[in-house]
Amino acid sequence: MIDLQERPVLAAKARLRKDARSGRYLLLYPERGMELNATGVEIVRLCNGQSTVGEIVDTLARRYASAPSGLIESEVLSFLGALEDRALLARDGHP
Repeated sequence: MIDLQERPVLAAKARLRKDARSGRYLLLYPERGMELNATGVEIVRLCNGQSTVGEIVDTLARRYASAPSGLIESEVLSFLGALEDRALLARDGHP
């Protein structure tokens, strides 16, 4: 389970890239890819090894003030869990 004090970073094998044709963002990893929505892109960009999961939640809560903060926290944890399940997330800079 991901803790709010952890500082997630993308695994070395994962790259965020903008598709030249569609303009959509993709999270690319060996022989696979995942198309991300705007919120997913924001979360991935905040996985910089500096921000804690709690700080990521707080940043998104400020950007999306109309959404309940509990919902934002739940969605961020779920998204990060999905990345971790695919080995696309490192914790505190450690794969």
